[in-house]
Amino acid sequence: MVEGWDEGGLRTLRGALHAQDGVTLLAALRRGPVREVLQLAGDGVAGAAAQGLPGAAVMAALFLGSLRERGFRGDEELADRLRAAAGDAAIPFLRPLAVDLETLAMLLESDPAESGGRVDLSTGECRPALTDEPGPGPEAEEDDDPERWLYVPALGSRAGYRDMELFIEEVGDATLANRLRIAIGGRGAFRRFKDVLAGDEHSWRRYHRFRDERQRGRARAWLAEAGYCPPITSRVEPSSGSFPSGPV
Repeated sequence: MVEGWDEGGLRTLRGALHAQDGVTLLAALRRGPVREVLQLAGDGVAGAAAQGLPGAAVMAALFLGSLRERGFRGDEELADRLRAAAGDAAIPFLRPLAVDLETLAMLLESDPAESGGRVDLSTGECRPALTDEPGPGPEAEEDDDPERWLYVPALGSRAGYRDMELFIEEVGDATLANRLRIAIGGRGAFRRFKDVLAGDEHSWRRYHRFRDERQRGRARAWLAEAGYCPPITSRVEPSSGSFPSGPV
């Protein structure tokens, strides 16, 4: 477990999340440290807990403890969902929206001079501003409807730079950590940081999991501030005596 997630384990985990298969998800979470996939898998664990799947309550408690210890932005919002799913708290008053947090994070952290975008409130689809210019006529009026669209600001790369700083603090290799600190000084910091990490495959994978978790958390927190949350979904095989469920 201390070695972190390998690519096979992450593929299995993502496959279980995509299939909304709570049983496979709980089994997959034993293949690596949950601290590295809390935001990625948290909604799936909440769905499994809401279904009462065997082992889900224990996993939800493990997630809650790790979220409290970690304290990234968005972790408290996810903890609220897990507590509610486990029946230990009231359900947060947020409207479910089937948005992909990874895609939403890309909109939020895009260049303020060029991008941003909006989310279709009927489908959860994220649309970048640069590829979403309405023309004149009735369709343009519909595109301006605030009841249909949630507008997403472009906040830039400041949070991403902070991700690099925090990751460096967790690097155990003093030589590599020092090289990374030097790399993030001045213009071109992101490119130089990635160039240094490219020579250490293990640290490269760890950084991407770390960054993805923080990005997902920021997207979750922003979404909650707007009054929305990702839906909790889980599927149980009919042979288990339960039936498939939809969003919670």
